[in-house]
Formats: sequence, structure tokens, C-alpha cells
Amino acid sequence: MTLYGHEPAGYTLRVGGRLDAHWADWFDGFTVSGEVDGTTTLCGTVADQAQLHRILAKIRDLGLELLSVEASPAISGGAPRRPAIPGTPSPEGSWGSSHRIP
Repeated sequence: MTLYGHEPAGYTLRVGGRLDAHWADWFDGFTVSGEVDGTTTLCGTVADQAQLHRILAKIRDLGLELLSVEASPAISGGAPRRPAIPGTPSPEGSWGSSHRIP
């Protein structure tokens, strides 16, 4: 993503609580997955920073706790690869840059 946010980029967002997969349309087509630890992971590609901020506003409006935001390269035609959930094994290892929300 450029400084001005005009290139597509992939993101993985983790929130506290459970959301069902039917929320995917409301979150601009992001993949919505419930995790065994009771959190929800949203994975997808945004066109620009404005779209990312709209998704973050939806998380806020639902009263969900934002746990982490992880950037990754955009994958054409869909969501980025899902990263490993902390404390669980992953054959791919970690990728992207992660920002934990205090």
C-alpha cells in the first residue's frame, strides 16, 4: 500500500466475540471465520484506506473489540491467506506486519 492508500492491500482483522459467516457481505466480502478461542477473524482485500476505515467503523458500530490488524499483500480475486492464530500451529508460518491493539 502506498503512503496515500491508493493500491489494493490485504488485511486480516481479529475481533473479540463470534460472528457468523453471513456477515461477509456486510463486511465488503471479507471472509468471516469463528475461531476456537472465541474470536472472529475477518480476511480480505481493500481497494484503499477509505474502504479499510469503513470496515473498521462497522466493527466499532457493532461494539466489537478490535484485537489485531494485520496487513498482507493483496491477492487478486479474493482474500489474503489467513495467518496463524497465536498459540496454534501453522504450516505457513507468520507473514505481513501485525499491530496489536492494547
